[in-house]
Amino acid sequence: MNAPLPTHLLPEIHQRETPPALIEALKSRFEGRCSTALVVREQHGRDESSFAAPPPSAVVFAENTQDVADAVKLASQYDVPVIPFGVGTSLEGHLLAVQGGISIDVSRMNQVLSINAEDLTVTVQPGVTRKQLNEEVKSTGLFFPIDPGADATIGGMSATRASGTNAVRYGTMRENVLALEVVTASGDIIRTGTRAKKSSAGYDLTRLMVGSEGTLGVITEITVKLYPLPEAISAAICSFPSIEAAVRTTIEVIQLGVPIARVELIDHNTVRMVNTHSKLGLREEPMLLMEFHGSPSSVKEQAELVQELASGHGGQAFEWASTPEERTRLWTARHNAYFAAIQSRPGCRAISTDTCVPISRLADCLLESVAEVDASGIPYFLVGHVGDGNFHFGYLIDPDKPEEREVAEALNHKLVNRALQLEGTCTGEHGVGLHKMDFLVAETGDGAVDMMRTIKRALDPKNIMNPGKIFSMPAV
Repeated sequence: MNAPLPTHLLPEIHQRETPPALIEALKSRFEGRCSTALVVREQHGRDESSFAAPPPSAVVFAENTQDVADAVKLASQYDVPVIPFGVGTSLEGHLLAVQGGISIDVSRMNQVLSINAEDLTVTVQPGVTRKQLNEEVKSTGLFFPIDPGADATIGGMSATRASGTNAVRYGTMRENVLALEVVTASGDIIRTGTRAKKSSAGYDLTRLMVGSEGTLGVITEITVKLYPLPEAISAAICSFPSIEAAVRTTIEVIQLGVPIARVELIDHNTVRMVNTHSKLGLREEPMLLMEFHGSPSSVKEQAELVQELASGHGGQAFEWASTPEERTRLWTARHNAYFAAIQSRPGCRAISTDTCVPISRLADCLLESVAEVDASGIPYFLVGHVGDGNFHFGYLIDPDKPEEREVAEALNHKLVNRALQLEGTCTGEHGVGLHKMDFLVAETGDGAVDMMRTIKRALDPKNIMNPGKIFSMPAV
C-alpha cells in the first residue's frame, strides 16, 4: 500500500456546513439550474492542478448577472462559501472547495455584448472564451491578443491576471482590462472603470479585481482592449546548441528593443514530446519559437535582425512559417505542449511551476533550475514566455508515488526561492491559488499580506468569496 502524502503537501481542508435550507432555497430559485448530482459537483471541484479536495455541495448555472447576485445573496445569508467557475483550466487549485460551499458556473454567460471597433474595445460576459472572442471580432479587422494557451474564459483570465505568449508585446490582462461589472460578497452589483483609455477618478477598483482570483467578488462583465490585426505576420523557429544560447539570444533581442510579438523557449525534452504528440519533425534541441507583427518591411527587418543575433549564439535551422496554416500548426503544437508532456508518461500528473524574473537574470535562474531537475531524475518539460522573463517547468510525477511528489515540490520550492532572490515573482501568470500561498508572504512581506487581508475583510467580512486562496484568513 502506498504511503500517504505528507500533510505539508496537501491543501488545508476546513469544510464549512452548507445548510439544507440553502440548497432548498437555491433549487427554488434556479430549479434545474442548481445541481447536487455528485458527477456535476466533482466536475466543478477539480482543475488542472495536482491538488484534491471534496467537491462543492451544489453547482448553480448562472445565465445572467442577476442569477449570480441572487446566488451570492443566498450564500451570504447562510455564511456559505462561493467559488466562481469558468472552464476549469486553472493550474493552482483556484477552483477547489477547500472550505465547502457552492460553485457558480458562469460558462452559460457567454455573450459578446458590444463591439466598439472605432474605440478598439469589446464588452463580454465572463463565460466567453478567448477563441470565441477572436472569432466574433475577426470581421472587424481586430483581435484580442492575450493568449494563455488553454481556451480559458475571459472572466477567469481577468480573475487570475493571465497573460501568455503575446505578453512581451501586448501586455497582460492587467493592461488590457478597462472596465468590469462585479457581484460583491453582499450580492450587490457594481461597475468599475469605463471604456475611456484613462481615468484619475478615485481608487482603481478595476486593477484591484483583476488578479483577485474570485476572493473579492464574482466578475460578470468585462470590457477589454482590441488591437488591429497586423498587416503582416511571420513565425520562425530556430534551434540552439544549449538553453543558455537560446536565452542569451532572447535577452539581446529584448535589450535591443526589437518589437517581437512572441518568443517562446522550448527545451529538448519538450520538443521530443511535441514531435510525438503532434507528428512533427522538429530538431530535438532547445528551440525558440518566434512571431513578428507589423508591415511586410518591418517584419522582414525584425526577422533578419533576430536571425543575425541567433547565429551569433550558434542558432541554426532557422525556418519560416509565413502562411496562416503553417503558423497555426507551430503554435498549436506549442499550446499542446502540456498535453504532449502528460501523454509522454501515461497516468502521470504534472506539478506546474510559474515564475518570472527580470530579463537580465533569466539565464542564471533557468540554468541552475535545469541542472537541479536533471540531477533529480524526475521527468519534466520546460516552456517559457522568455521575452518577458516568464517560464514554466512541469514535473511529471506518478500520483501513486508520494516520494516523487515530494521531490517535485522540493524542486519547485528551490526554483521559486531562486526567482525571488533574483528580484522576480513567485507567479507570472498562473496566480497564487493554493500552491503559492507561502511564497506570496516571502515575496511581498507580512505587512503587504496583512494589508491584503484588511482589504479582504472590508469587502468580504464573512469570508465567503473563494476562501482559503491567496492567503490564510485567521479568525478575528
